[in-house]
Amino acid sequence: MEVLKDGAGVIFDFGDSKKFALEINKLLKSNSLRKNISSIGLHSMAPTAWENVAIAHARLFQKVSLRKIDLEYKMPEPNLNYLKKMTTDFGIIQFSIIHEPDIDSGYTVDDNARALVATCMHFQKTKDIQDLPYIKIYLNFIVFCLQNDTRFLNYVDETQLFTQQNYETYLEDSNGRALWGLGFMISIGDSFPEELVIEAEIALDFALTNCLEIHSSRSMAFIIKGLYYKNLVNKNLNDIILLTQLTNRLVQMYLHESEKNWDWYESYLTYGNSILPEAMLCAYLATGEPIYKEIAKTSFDFLLSKIFIGQGISVISNNGWLHRGEEDNRVTIGGEQAIDVTYTILALDKFRMVFHENNYSEKMRIAFSWFLGNNHLHQIVYNPCTGGCYDGLEDTYININQGAESTVSYLMARLTMENVKKPNQIRVIEPVQEVEIYL
Repeated sequence: MEVLKDGAGVIFDFGDSKKFALEINKLLKSNSLRKNISSIGLHSMAPTAWENVAIAHARLFQKVSLRKIDLEYKMPEPNLNYLKKMTTDFGIIQFSIIHEPDIDSGYTVDDNARALVATCMHFQKTKDIQDLPYIKIYLNFIVFCLQNDTRFLNYVDETQLFTQQNYETYLEDSNGRALWGLGFMISIGDSFPEELVIEAEIALDFALTNCLEIHSSRSMAFIIKGLYYKNLVNKNLNDIILLTQLTNRLVQMYLHESEKNWDWYESYLTYGNSILPEAMLCAYLATGEPIYKEIAKTSFDFLLSKIFIGQGISVISNNGWLHRGEEDNRVTIGGEQAIDVTYTILALDKFRMVFHENNYSEKMRIAFSWFLGNNHLHQIVYNPCTGGCYDGLEDTYININQGAESTVSYLMARLTMENVKKPNQIRVIEPVQEVEIYL
């Protein structure tokens, strides 16, 4: 009964053949009921997977030794197999049912932009020409979603038609992520066929035309990142002016909201928080403006103080934001997403290379160990069998569906960790000379 409770099976009295026949017929007649029982069974079994059994034993040894044993989580090799499984000739599919792509969920520009960044990162590190067809697929999808009004639509169904959700849902973040993906690809364009880079440049320049109409903090941060990466290879004064205008908005938000013990841009911490200080640091690297650097470090260190607890990371839950004045009331309630851990790792890497502080490198390792079991459930979030990543760390269980967002997020985090595998070899990023721009 313990095994079959909560919908994982059917329970009836011994010797009750009529009830047995009735329940068997229900199962035979209902495909959805059978799938539901199967899914519940898989979720209930996940905590006893071999990786989690190993973690449980290691933690027991640690407890018996009075914590004289330090646990070290070994990083798996980067694996693109599941990313490729989730990708059709049109783009990367949004969701999965366990480890099977769910084509009915369609596609999003969000996921394809992130997939473009991840695959470009992999190609940058490995020069694996097998990445190029996938880079082209993700780029083409982003361009497909770019509309004549310079905005991106986000949701596309399995028949490659834009859905009604595009007109009912907030899309500014999606636009920002698309611009980040294009900018990142352009920054390593020397490695790609020229026609791909030209396509990305044309799309990015067109999409930037009206980007000042966007006012979402995270959308602006993504755009700043896209402009920063573009300007690593294509210096353009207009882009720097645009980047400065967007960054100055974040500065004003920070000056308006920050106060004693609250060094942040808003009165609450929500999702994708690390994007904001990282964008501020990118703006400093692009312009040399000292206030950008100061705010970037102050706000990022403030954020880190809220999400690194003990020897682990606990990112802000999507089940409840952290509001100013309520910091002491925060508890782990689940709803932690892989994407937030990844954004933190990406930001830590950039801060590590600018400020040369080993503390950031150590926090990168701690953050990445969240995927490998160093979390409040002490269960692995990455699936080493598929190369995918589970969709969320909840209060008492892990959502073992392996969708595009979580899988691509893990891959970005894993590839970024290559930068700290050899801690004595630190690549330093320096800003350009400070430029004066009068607006």
